[in-house]
Amino acid sequence: MTFTVHKSKVRTVRSGEADFMLVDGMVTCPRAMLHILPECPRNVRETINWAISQGYVKTVANVYDHELMWDRLTQ
Repeated sequence: MTFTVHKSKVRTVRSGEADFMLVDGMVTCPRAMLHILPECPRNVRETINWAISQGYVKTVANVYDHELMWDRLTQ
């Protein structure tokens, strides 16, 4: 019996890593973010901000390897 192992082409990039930020000329922006709507209750927003500041919640992006390669080649 033969098994073929699939090598994933998706890479996880976490905030703080070099590839997490997109650079467009002089503008940089994160690949992923948490978007808290203005309608979110204040106590929930404060709890989310507290969890982020304590390191319980982090931003993570999943990107294809070829996207990262093109980003590096165009810089």
